[in-house]
Amino acid sequence: MLEFVFNTIFWTLAIYGLFEIVKSIIYISTYTRFKSDGIYVIIAVKNQEEKIEGFLRSIIFKILYGREEYLKNIIVADLQSTDNTKEIAKKLSKDYEIMKVISWKECKDIIDNVNEN
Repeated sequence: MLEFVFNTIFWTLAIYGLFEIVKSIIYISTYTRFKSDGIYVIIAVKNQEEKIEGFLRSIIFKILYGREEYLKNIIVADLQSTDNTKEIAKKLSKDYEIMKVISWKECKDIIDNVNEN
């Protein structure tokens, strides 16, 4: 009897999850304006001066290697770092024109405007 109760609960939750997935897919395809006109990468950083340069170079290499035409921008959003994270990212942005270093407020404004275009 206990096994029957557990199986019933399990299958009920599984079916509910399936319905939620289908509902989400329908909602996304109906109510959002997804445009595949490029890839936007947003990286939020705070106090990562020891790791930021290697991380960003690694990301740029992995994304750009053979796929330059798909990438719109790499946006590095600084979350008010108190170390040299922002300066290091700005130095890298001079080497890669697709990279922009901005504040989190500016990043939020960009995100809000992407769907409107």
